[in-house]
Amino acid sequence: MNNEADQAQTEQEEVSSEIETEQSKPEGDEAQMLLEDARAKADAHWDELLRARAEMENQRRRSQRDIENAHKYALDKFVQELLPVKDSLELGLAAISEQDEASAKHREGIELTLKMFGSVMEKFGIKELDPTGEAFNPEHHQAMSMQESAEAEPNTVLVVVQKGYLLNERLVRPAMVIVSKAAEAGNSTKTIDEKA
Repeated sequence: MNNEADQAQTEQEEVSSEIETEQSKPEGDEAQMLLEDARAKADAHWDELLRARAEMENQRRRSQRDIENAHKYALDKFVQELLPVKDSLELGLAAISEQDEASAKHREGIELTLKMFGSVMEKFGIKELDPTGEAFNPEHHQAMSMQESAEAEPNTVLVVVQKGYLLNERLVRPAMVIVSKAAEAGNSTKTIDEKA
């Protein structure tokens, strides 16, 4: 009997809560408007969430790329300062004559030093540009002058005045070069500098 009373009371509570719910519900059109408004707000919030996520992902990628570049090109200024030292060693090596025994020992010492210097530079991603005989590339070479040449194709590097260098495939210093141009008929031995 107690069970039946509890069950009756539970049914009565369910009926009264349904009546309250129906009474608190707005009319059909009003309910539809509230639903559409809620959907519009939900869509707007979803769009804002997606934009915020995309912006955070872009910021993360940008930061990661900046960190990678900072690690990759941190030596840029240091390399620029070291290049004149390497140039001086190479010029000193070229100036030493092979006539006497003392000069030969100095030459050997400078060659070993340059070899070590070169291997250290390669270890840190520094690549030498010595484009003699290659086609002129304005991204990596800087033309000092042009010289007529019957043997070389036009726009070929004839002489490297100063070597260029790349740091992790980014240009640190362009190679200073003299570039060939087609020889004029009857005037194949003169250069631009001689004409001027």
